[in-house]
Amino acid sequence: MASVSGPAQTAPVPASPLQRGIVKMVLSGCAIIVRGQPRGGPPPERQINLSNIRAGAIARRAAQGQPDTKDIPDEPWAFQAREFLRKKLIGKEVCFTVEIKTAIGREYGMVYLGRDTTGENIAESLVNEGLATVRREGIRGNNPEQARLCELEDQAKASKKGMWSEGGGTHTIRDLKYTIENPRNFVDSLHQKPVNAIIEHVRDGSVVRALLLPDYYLVTVMLSGVKCPTFKREADGTETPEPFAAEAKFFTESRLLQRDVQIILESCHNQIILGTILHPNGNITELLLKEGFARCVDWSMAVYTQGAEKLRAAERSAKERKVRIWKDYVAPTANLDQKDRQFVAKVMQVINADALVVKLNSGEYKTIHLSSIRPPRNEGEPTTHPNPSICIQEKNKDKDKRFRPLYDIPYMFEAREFLRKKLIGKKVNVTVDYIRAATGPGEGTPAFAERTCATVTIGGINIAEALVSKGLATVIRYRQDDDQRSSHYDELLAAEARAIKNGKGLHSKKEVPIHRVADISGETQKAKQFLPFLQRAGRSEAVVEYVFSGSRLKLYMPKETCLITFLLAGIECPRSSRNTPSGVQVAEPFSNEAMLFTKELVLQREVEVEVESMDKAGNFIGWLHIEGVNLSVALVENALSKVHFTAERSAYYKALVSAEEACRQKKEKIWANYEEKPVEEVVHLSEEKERVANYRPVYVTEIMDTLHFYAQDVETGGQLESLMETMRAEIAAHPPVEGSYSPQRGDNCLAMFADGEWYRARVEKVESLAKVHVFYIDYGNREVVSSTRLAAMPPAFSTRTLPAQATEYTFAFIQVPQDDDARADVVDCVVRDIQNSQCLLNVEYSGATCPHVTIQFGDTKDDVGLGLVKEGLVMVDIRKEKHLQKMVTEYLNSQESAKSARLNIWRYGDFRADDADEFGYSR
Repeated sequence: MASVSGPAQTAPVPASPLQRGIVKMVLSGCAIIVRGQPRGGPPPERQINLSNIRAGAIARRAAQGQPDTKDIPDEPWAFQAREFLRKKLIGKEVCFTVEIKTAIGREYGMVYLGRDTTGENIAESLVNEGLATVRREGIRGNNPEQARLCELEDQAKASKKGMWSEGGGTHTIRDLKYTIENPRNFVDSLHQKPVNAIIEHVRDGSVVRALLLPDYYLVTVMLSGVKCPTFKREADGTETPEPFAAEAKFFTESRLLQRDVQIILESCHNQIILGTILHPNGNITELLLKEGFARCVDWSMAVYTQGAEKLRAAERSAKERKVRIWKDYVAPTANLDQKDRQFVAKVMQVINADALVVKLNSGEYKTIHLSSIRPPRNEGEPTTHPNPSICIQEKNKDKDKRFRPLYDIPYMFEAREFLRKKLIGKKVNVTVDYIRAATGPGEGTPAFAERTCATVTIGGINIAEALVSKGLATVIRYRQDDDQRSSHYDELLAAEARAIKNGKGLHSKKEVPIHRVADISGETQKAKQFLPFLQRAGRSEAVVEYVFSGSRLKLYMPKETCLITFLLAGIECPRSSRNTPSGVQVAEPFSNEAMLFTKELVLQREVEVEVESMDKAGNFIGWLHIEGVNLSVALVENALSKVHFTAERSAYYKALVSAEEACRQKKEKIWANYEEKPVEEVVHLSEEKERVANYRPVYVTEIMDTLHFYAQDVETGGQLESLMETMRAEIAAHPPVEGSYSPQRGDNCLAMFADGEWYRARVEKVESLAKVHVFYIDYGNREVVSSTRLAAMPPAFSTRTLPAQATEYTFAFIQVPQDDDARADVVDCVVRDIQNSQCLLNVEYSGATCPHVTIQFGDTKDDVGLGLVKEGLVMVDIRKEKHLQKMVTEYLNSQESAKSARLNIWRYGDFRADDADEFGYSR
């Protein structure tokens, strides 16, 4: 920009009538640009040069492409004169008269601050401050304005103001583009702290030139997080504005041009400096978005330091009002009712790392996809399918018929498990972000149906964000104009950045986890080998992976890392429709209801199973328990299944028969058409047995975390001591050769305990010769030892000579809390009271793995289990047998007392309602 030193020789024109305008820009100490009021677009502008005075020329850079031109520096006091006018006039209303208009259209006149000539005369103020000189050539004696200017100049000289002082008055303005080799280092050196600046030029609504103070660096700054419509430069050098580009530029100019602001330089991307401009009247970035002059930009949003959510909210406001660039905007969920956009639902199934099946309050099932995230997929497997596992499965179908995406795709299992444990059976808040339209099959990609993509939260936590932050999913990148994305997209990007930085999950440089899961469904030979192990294990933990029908399920056994098909024992459930060699078999009545019931109750839940037998097809048969509920009994209770005769020999037969009889009487569901047959009266000669209290002395040797314990009979204690003495004497006389014994699983052997003494043991597992898991059969404790501490057991000391002395028991009539801390309190209490002490024990009833007993202190004869109930450390396990009702009543009364006193697990009241899972207990 150059200053104007005065008019060329030209005939004066009559003074124009008084005109008004708003000062848009100060070009120099004697030239300004004024504009009118905007009406439907940017207003007209005109340059006014001050008559009769001259100010220093502002620096000007050499024209690009013209090697003959040179940079012109500021003349002395030029910058101060410009600053004087800038601070006084920018954004203010002025009035002016045009006295002279040159042949090239340049206008000279008098400018006054305010609406009329009574305001401050700008030329006089400049001369008075010593920032401009008076053009004395051609002074007309009858011109009072010129005479007044000469008088003011003489006074400024006498006072040594401004250019008449002894100072130099020069400023060096450095263009960052030409003076700093590494702009990134320059930006980093400011540490994202606000820097005072003057906006010198507005290129478009979101790009400005700013003069940084106090070092006078001239920088080009692009606003972080947004982009305004721009002016496209054509081949002939002309500029074509995009829609609303001129309006956006004027919006920024009218608020920031030549204003004092603060700038936070936030990043440098490909030599482009990104920043945020702060003005006392507001943040221009947010204002541009709110007024529909700009859109959010993902790539620079990440560096925005003032809260990306504010920018998204401002853009959302403009979209909703359909202003400016959003005048034709249609929201992704515009066609949905409010109740369909936001709702509460119960999670019934986790399909994979980005898809859930939920149940609405209306009872309808709906598949929800988590917005803007992509589940794990095989490395180097590109796909356009929304569910990569399906696409990959299609590609691998021919290669490996046993390909299982859940277990074979790295981190897919971890992602599914994270969602399953967090969400299954819980109520979540669903906010629909967009609907992906259905697409047909393409070349190499399968068809997929319409998908509802939403943000799912539970307890205020965005599940997609949590998944991404753990590195169990990645964020989808979109085209800038693609509005079908998560309403919390920026949080997802930030979560992914954290996961990458911390090397979590998919971003880890460690070896990927491998899940070697054996599928023995339908593998008869493998199932036969596995059956004895499951039968001996008693209750085993499992996860229900799939529900084929009301009584047929696929289970994942985490400890055994295998998949099995499991059939519910003791019931006859209505069969679903299925394909047979003779055609499609029609579904029996209420088969779908039974399947839905089972799905709602156990699908993808953690359960316990008791395997009893196996059918000829390799399917295991047994009982399934979830939170204290026997699924077979539950199906019968809900009139969705009948009792099968094979249940007669089970411990659950009475409960099944009782439930079936109640449903028959009510004629519900499968019993709707039941006609009761006349039954001959049968006289029961047998009397109900009485509880037998036959307490015998035992010595408690080991207590486990499950509250099962091992005890020795006191009567045989002398035989054990005698055997130990003889055995140790034999070993002392003939020490075993170290390392000569090769342990095998299931072998009885001798093991050296930590106290240096030898004991009888059984090998339970051999990891390696250095890690052998042994069980001390006379005491009940376990240890991992080296094979060098093992020896073969001489026949004279085998279990034929003296049976294993440690017998496993568990407490009758009580339930142990599932919560780890609460269970630890119980175990600590029992260990303190009875471990390594003599007590009295009575077997009350049998169990799946060991007898259930009551145990009394040896001295006081107080019931240990009843004491735990009284202290509020455990719950009562209600038994139905009549001969046990007296004991059960006593336990229940003690439980009520503990509840009333709010002891231990009852300190928050009776938790065994809807919030039982939350506190880690089951009914």
